[in-house]
Amino acid sequence: MTLAIHGGTPVRTTPWPAWPPPLDDAQRKLVTGVLDSGLWGATQGGSACADLTAAFARLSGVRYGVAVGNATLGLFAALRGLGVGPGDEVVVPAYTFVASATSVLLAGAVPVIVDVDPVDLHLTAAAVEAAVTGRTAAVMPVHLAGSPADMDGINAVAVRHGLKVVEDAAQAHGASYKGRPIGGLGDAGVYSFQASKAMTAGEGGLIVCRDEADHEAIWSVCNLGRKLGGQWYGHPNVGWNLRLTEIQAALLLPWLDRLDAEIARRNAFAAEVERGLAATGLPVGVVPQPPGTTLDSRHLLMLRVRVPFDRAFFLEAMAAEGVPLDGGYPPLGTMAALTDAGARPEPCPATEAATREVVWMRQSMLMDDPAHASHLVEALTKVLHA
Repeated sequence: MTLAIHGGTPVRTTPWPAWPPPLDDAQRKLVTGVLDSGLWGATQGGSACADLTAAFARLSGVRYGVAVGNATLGLFAALRGLGVGPGDEVVVPAYTFVASATSVLLAGAVPVIVDVDPVDLHLTAAAVEAAVTGRTAAVMPVHLAGSPADMDGINAVAVRHGLKVVEDAAQAHGASYKGRPIGGLGDAGVYSFQASKAMTAGEGGLIVCRDEADHEAIWSVCNLGRKLGGQWYGHPNVGWNLRLTEIQAALLLPWLDRLDAEIARRNAFAAEVERGLAATGLPVGVVPQPPGTTLDSRHLLMLRVRVPFDRAFFLEAMAAEGVPLDGGYPPLGTMAALTDAGARPEPCPATEAATREVVWMRQSMLMDDPAHASHLVEALTKVLHA
């Protein structure tokens, strides 16, 4: 069978679902209401930001939230609010988006980049334990691709060494671990609303936390050093203006009503992929969920190709078949910009293997009819056999 890249007929010629999806009626109504009110900023008296933070705190099983301009700022603000700063070290996984490390640098601390589990690609308690020094102040587990990290194990290490735990939940809206929602399992959790995420306002982020004093400190970081409930021109702390707008919150708030249904749809698609791959016997498998996963929000479907392959040609050929896949992250520790800025990478063989073997199917594709999972399987069969 001739590959599409060589002039053959593509497996799929119809477009995949667009992301973000079209506005629904509830979003249109709330956004229009905010626009008409003129109360667009978070401090002008509108309620959308406050309602969104309260809703996300409930979603995460905690009491407090702070809406921010993006998740990178959210991770920075959470670290600063929890007392992490110059001279401190923060343990981060090597297989994650660069912001997990740059947020640490922004806080003045040193990212210590450690390897991930070779099977599920998440940060492990053992890797954190091995990286702890006298300067370690925090750990940043990442709920990669929408599935939860081993929070019980990581929290146990944190308690033993007196570390703060900041969950990078940028990709995991609605996910749960051992029956508990992620985001509220550490000292703070940070969600992203960037354009590719499961809920998006183009940009945006939100921090959740369970402790009142931590909330007040993080709120102050995000509000120019003000004291919560204090004077407008009183600035007892150093802080920045990191706030979300009411317009963005209005886009996001109604989304919570359909989040569960969208997660279920992505999981149905992923299940069909797994069934299809098992039936073909292809040397490709879905990267498994970490132990303790109750609900994977399936931001990405990570696939591991278990035979040597020409990665660049494979990705180009899959795209030509109408099934574009993503090559995924490079190891954080190989980024000169990070190491030049002071990041300290540990040996990361599992992450290096993932960058050779793992590819992704994007969230928007997972929102398609689960019956169309066969397009992925057919394209993989065609390209790998070639």
